[in-house]
Amino acid sequence: MTDKISFRDVVKTYPVKNGTFTALGGVTLGIGEREFVTVVGPSGCGKSTLLNMAAGLGEPTSGEVTVDGRPVTGPGPDRGVIFQQYALFPWLTVRRNVEFGLRLTDADAGERRARAERAIELVGLSDFADALPKTLSGGMKQRCAIARAYAVDPEVLLMDEPFGALDALTRVQLQEQLLDTWSRQTRTVLFITHDVEEAVYLARRVVVMAARPGRVHEVIDVDLPYPRTEEMRLSPEFAALRNRVWHAVYHQGAPATRA
Repeated sequence: MTDKISFRDVVKTYPVKNGTFTALGGVTLGIGEREFVTVVGPSGCGKSTLLNMAAGLGEPTSGEVTVDGRPVTGPGPDRGVIFQQYALFPWLTVRRNVEFGLRLTDADAGERRARAERAIELVGLSDFADALPKTLSGGMKQRCAIARAYAVDPEVLLMDEPFGALDALTRVQLQEQLLDTWSRQTRTVLFITHDVEEAVYLARRVVVMAARPGRVHEVIDVDLPYPRTEEMRLSPEFAALRNRVWHAVYHQGAPATRA
């Protein structure tokens, strides 16, 4: 499988009072074309730092981050980024929020509206296209944020704990909706989470990171077919994989959610 995203011996340090703090200590990882990869590990292991460098929101101190073999030098429309905070404009409707990112493209007003409508339909918000964010639930706000990322048609989705602030039921519903959308418009996904069950349920591979400094501890293949289902979540095979990932995280001293 050809790597869509590649981290090669990536080191990230920050200056502190008495020297430097090493957030990432030589991470090498490849993520294949159209692959769904989750990253889990203890707080401070550099998960978000890794994602931010793929997004072009930070630079490695040494090493290289590439997308399609080209060094990442900044943000770009080929990469959609979704954070835990919804970052919606409160004075704009769902439709206008989704259209906003398209203003940076060559699309005219008619095409922007059409692409926004398709993305809104894809996440199941067509009935709320004219609603303001304050009238939406947390899950609906996150779906709006996901639709905004989809609208610019990125080849890569970078998701940093996008469901972390949601209640358990909404979280499961959005996991299923995300996989349904991914199965229809397969993109490369790098998904950061603290939740072990979420990591296993979504991914083809789970990357377990260790901290001090941040590094790849283990990469675990999830040999379960898509589509993932509620029955699969309750299966012995799923439980075995979840326990394996949990064991790998636990022995890094992680405050992860077993779920």
